[in-house]
Order: sequence, then C-alpha cells, then structure tokens
Amino acid sequence: MADRWMSVEEMAAYLGVSKDTIYGWITKKEMPAHKVGRLWKFKADEVDSWVRAGQASDEGSEHAVSKSQDRKGVPREGQNA
Repeated sequence: MADRWMSVEEMAAYLGVSKDTIYGWITKKEMPAHKVGRLWKFKADEVDSWVRAGQASDEGSEHAVSKSQDRKGVPREGQNA
C-alpha cells in the first residue's frame, strides 16, 4: 500500500518539518496537496517530485540568502560585490 494518501501530520514527519511548514508550503509554494473535505491529503510520489524540483527551497524568495553573500548580506571572501 505504498500509494496511499498521507495526512498533514504524516507528511510533516515524512519530510522532517512542522505541520505549520506544510500549511505554509501549500499556500505559498504550491505544494501538491488535495483537499478532501476539511482535510489536506498528499501522495508521497507527488511531493517527492516537487521537492526534487527545488520547489520546497527558499531559493528565489525574498528571504533567501545569496550564495555569494553571508547571512548579513556581506559578500563572501573571494566574491565580488
């Protein structure tokens, strides 16, 4: 039964994140999820593909840190400003 529907709690445990993160990804990152009544349900293979495509990363968001800068926005050593 590898193709069963997973709950928010199960998906959070599967990905190692909080339930709040899952809900945020559904609304802000278009995480593949299906509403069944009042509940959100997930297929692991759909979520795996979404994660592999980089959709769960912070890259491209306004809060993401550039790879050429440290967390304070200062250019890393050996990087041009």
